[in-house]
Amino acid sequence: MTRFRPIRSLAAVAAAAALIAGCTTLPTNTEPQAIRSFEPPVEQPTNLGPQPGREPDLLLRDFYSASARPTQDYVAARSYLAPGTADRWDPRQSTLVVDRIDLITQVGSTAERRAFDVRASVIGRINTGGSYVPENGTYEATITMERNDEDEWRITSLPSGIVLERTELRNQYQPHRVFFLDPSDTVLVGDRRWIHSDHQGLDTALISLLMQGPSQTLAPAVNNPVPADATFAGVTDGIYNFTGFTGVDPDARLRFAAQLVWTLAMANIPEPYAVQMDGAPVAPGFGELTSDDFAEYNPTVSATSNVPLFALTDGIVHRVGSNTVEPLEGDLGSIGDLTSVDISQEGAAAAVRRQGDEFALLAGTVDGPMEEALTAETISRPTFELDPDSQWVVIDGRTVVRVVYSGATDEFSRSDVDISALEGLSGDISVLRLHRTGTRVAMIIEGRVFTGVVTRSGPIERRIDNVVELAPQLAGTALSLDWQPDGSIIVGTSTPETPVWRVEQDGSAVTSLPGGNVTAPVVAVAASPSTVFITDARAVLQLPTDGSDTVFWREVAGLQGVRSAPIVAN
Repeated sequence: MTRFRPIRSLAAVAAAAALIAGCTTLPTNTEPQAIRSFEPPVEQPTNLGPQPGREPDLLLRDFYSASARPTQDYVAARSYLAPGTADRWDPRQSTLVVDRIDLITQVGSTAERRAFDVRASVIGRINTGGSYVPENGTYEATITMERNDEDEWRITSLPSGIVLERTELRNQYQPHRVFFLDPSDTVLVGDRRWIHSDHQGLDTALISLLMQGPSQTLAPAVNNPVPADATFAGVTDGIYNFTGFTGVDPDARLRFAAQLVWTLAMANIPEPYAVQMDGAPVAPGFGELTSDDFAEYNPTVSATSNVPLFALTDGIVHRVGSNTVEPLEGDLGSIGDLTSVDISQEGAAAAVRRQGDEFALLAGTVDGPMEEALTAETISRPTFELDPDSQWVVIDGRTVVRVVYSGATDEFSRSDVDISALEGLSGDISVLRLHRTGTRVAMIIEGRVFTGVVTRSGPIERRIDNVVELAPQLAGTALSLDWQPDGSIIVGTSTPETPVWRVEQDGSAVTSLPGGNVTAPVVAVAASPSTVFITDARAVLQLPTDGSDTVFWREVAGLQGVRSAPIVAN
């Protein structure tokens, strides 16, 4: 049968371009990096220090707000501390993100000395390099304050480290993506980082993070072509200078340039970018770089892209047009008894079919024949890797299987995915979805949402690593999920009040979507660049994601009153 593979050619991009050619601060400690030598010193606001006559509890809250500003070695936060305490305090020890901070005065406090019990629910941590990691715990500390000779309260004792309220993280920092390459070097994978908003030099901050490599969570799933001795030497006369690339082959240099360009472009840093490696252009004809030079690596999907929508209704698959809903011409539109389907952008298809007391995984093409790949007592909805010849399913609840079609032999091979990272988690895996890059996986286990990264330990071996739970407040209610093109996750739940949620890729935010006219349970979700689709208890509904004020879900044209499972070919 005919299979499809994505085609990406860096050499083609290089050839086309040849014809055409003519220190900011992060939330936690980072190694010093070169910055623009010609930039004037950043003028800091002058009202960040303690207010005269401030009451001790309010002063302490002001301190926590000021400690969200890491500029000039946390000078704003240190101004709230007594002189000796300011010297001893180490803000870089850790950065915890909490829901809110509660303060209670200890018994025995006096008019000259106060002690506060500080308590908060920990929801995450900012690691070195600005990556967010979800956590679930409790923060407890004792803070003491005393009046100084000017009759002002100052903090005299506190633990090292930073404690940020969730609102301060959102107000003081902005998430950006640093891009690395998947193991096949054909697609860029975003690594979300939080950078303080008051910086002067976002470009140099992002480049410094790029040179440091992927975050600890993502590292096992991506390649990093940067040589060990390579450095970012700063910006001179508008040129980004790098050293240590001598001897690196041209293709590897161009792959790094693709990472660099898209990291800057996605942060809205104006193009073009003049780049030199060891005093020379990245490659002949690449003196100035733009995202057009690396269009095949574009990590975004335009909201205006024509992404096909399909629907699984009564066991067969329909193509949903602007005014028509028609069964597919191939097996998917005729064989019946299908329980779940996935379709790739390239037109590959995988489906699960009920066959008596068991289920069969079928693979083929959208409008063509489907062939049986395996059978089991239960099979989850299939999900594709970047290469649509490879797909994953969960069989019998706890075994994750990778099924690969070989064009040379016209046969399917099967290998088990190593899920030892899930040991200790009880319950079956009811939903498993791979990100379109194949580097991340999202799962529902016993109604809880988990994510992990996919490690390639060999040509056919795959392993799920660095598993974390996202959105613990949804525990026990999650029924369906899928990735959005921007890397966030849409989750459908059984909760009547808030049936649909958006979860950020790093777990830093969980936001309920409008649910006024949605009837739980939400048993299926899908997302295109412009629209979220769900199946609730009654029908298939859609909601635009263009930032409009729309708060009501509308039925999909042609599927009114019909309970179908929406399928977006991503």
